[in-house]
Amino acid sequence: MKVVIQRVSEASVVINNAKVASIKTGLLVLLGIINEDGQEDIDWLCKKIINLRIFPDENKVMNTSLLDTDGNVIVVSQFTLQASTKKGNRPSYIKAAKPDIAIPLYETFVNTLQTYLGKQVQTGEFGADMKVHLVNDGPVTIIIDSKQKD
Repeated sequence: MKVVIQRVSEASVVINNAKVASIKTGLLVLLGIINEDGQEDIDWLCKKIINLRIFPDENKVMNTSLLDTDGNVIVVSQFTLQASTKKGNRPSYIKAAKPDIAIPLYETFVNTLQTYLGKQVQTGEFGADMKVHLVNDGPVTIIIDSKQKD
């Protein structure tokens, strides 16, 4: 699993001109899934995400986590995170999990994140054409791949 985490002062997801998710301070998490991903990847990433010390403390130093700040989260599925650009100019998405594998893993990821966070996590809609709006705070953007833990 690969995630792109963006610290936001606000973010929203719009599908067919309808806002389906909206937060103020928190994280926008873009999630890419491959066939080899499983519960171990989900648990590791969810714990990492909620405990990342990327929010400012009273001294304006990035020293507090999502848990410390009571921030909110939007998770958006994004198969293009698993693109391979090694050959040619057209990305290959062969590594991205197909919906029959990806949807249950995406739903488990969201549910696990909610459990660890202790509150509801908002989402986009798997496979939909989404318009993601955000104000990246900092900017702070972090990429984490559960297959590269070392």
